Amino acid sequence: MLKQRENPLPALLYKLFVYGFGTLCVIYLVAPIVIALMMSFTSGQTLKYPPQGFSLRWYEALLDPVRSATEQTAAWNSLKIAGLAVLGALLFAVPATIGMTRMKRRSVSTIEPLLLAPLVLPSLVYGLAALIVANFIGFQPSLWLTVIGHVVVFGPLMYRAASVVAQGINPSLAEASTTMGASWFMTLRRVTLPLLLPGILAGAFLVFIQSLDNVSVSLFLADAKTTVLPLRMFALIEESLDVRVAAISGILIAVTLLGLLVARRVLAPRPIPENS
Repeated sequence: MLKQRENPLPALLYKLFVYGFGTLCVIYLVAPIVIALMMSFTSGQTLKYPPQGFSLRWYEALLDPVRSATEQTAAWNSLKIAGLAVLGALLFAVPATIGMTRMKRRSVSTIEPLLLAPLVLPSLVYGLAALIVANFIGFQPSLWLTVIGHVVVFGPLMYRAASVVAQGINPSLAEASTTMGASWFMTLRRVTLPLLLPGILAGAFLVFIQSLDNVSVSLFLADAKTTVLPLRMFALIEESLDVRVAAISGILIAVTLLGLLVARRVLAPRPIPENS
């Protein structure tokens, strides 16, 4: 019997949809980044596309301790808050991950949604609610209150990243360490934490970037002295369309891409050497 010829039209339409739609999505994601970088090198006085000429004057202006004193202070505050948020996330995400791996599945299914709830709740709503609660118990907006808010909102990212790695760890490794006479602390330091390290580093990177870029939580919980970089960038755009905003964006893009490349290299699985 003669075989029926397959209709190539469905396969062609599928490829057009997947590759065509995928290409549009990539362009939509990459185009704003490219445009922001191009505008940061303009020689003009305001944000404008296409940029007028080529110059590094706005990157040099960011290094000026007089002209960009407020921006440098805001950048330092954002870096400090992001770093403290990572440390705070470590204090609860890692123990929570280890504890969840030793609990029954039914208990994990009950408790885990509570840990991940801040990822679902809009951060703007949480920031307003946290401000109301803080005022009710007598706390005023401050740097430390902002750090606590960032830990609560972004800490679950570290827990989620570490828990994914923890699910692939063989529990018999820790049991073998204990059986051979190692204390729980030595087992934690020599076995559990090294195995969780890729997830911890990935979570730390996510928490740091999200905290550095956050607006909603910092808007409600930071005081007037704790100016953060995203809020300062909004103020510059509202005041004068300052090109330094594009220069700041260029630096943040470069730092993020560099972090991604380093994380990809550090967290990439290494091949197991063959026995010679």
